[in-house]
Amino acid sequence: MSWESVLGSFVLVAASEMGDKTQLLAFSLASKFRKPWVVLAGILVATVANHALASSVGTWVSTHVPARVMALILAALFLGFGLWTLKPDTLDEDGDKPPRFGAFLTTVVLFFLAEMGDKTQLATMALAARYQATVLVTLGTTAGMLVSDGLAVFLGDRLAGRVQMKWVRWVTASLFFLFGAVSLWAAWRG
Repeated sequence: MSWESVLGSFVLVAASEMGDKTQLLAFSLASKFRKPWVVLAGILVATVANHALASSVGTWVSTHVPARVMALILAALFLGFGLWTLKPDTLDEDGDKPPRFGAFLTTVVLFFLAEMGDKTQLATMALAARYQATVLVTLGTTAGMLVSDGLAVFLGDRLAGRVQMKWVRWVTASLFFLFGAVSLWAAWRG
């Protein structure tokens, strides 16, 4: 077992995830559902699936998808997530009503989709190509994600009663719009 590939993957992704949109998503989900261990379990499942996929197809993606096309896809996703974030969820107003898909499934789906084309997913692809160790890189990058996002999950759970969800939605949407604008600019610059 190459500890260099595990440790290098862990450090790079843990540092890259700090302040990333998925860390903000982890905070938002923990604030919304107030089930930090369930949200963290959803993040684990989504990250393992996403980073295993990234490690497996990293070389193919980097050689077959033009940067401009990827930037346009990312821009559309970010802008869509921003609009979706602005729509108040019925859970915000009615705490007694259970979420439609539950905390775990919602976290798995949203996290998996949010990681598509994200810098940590792209870093995972590059690390897998460098170390040629799909499983070890996936292990290291997943651990890095869990440490960084775990901080957001447990901070989100503790602040949930003190922060109005309206402001969390607006801040989150603004960041998604910013990421969308940057992606559009990158596609235009091409």
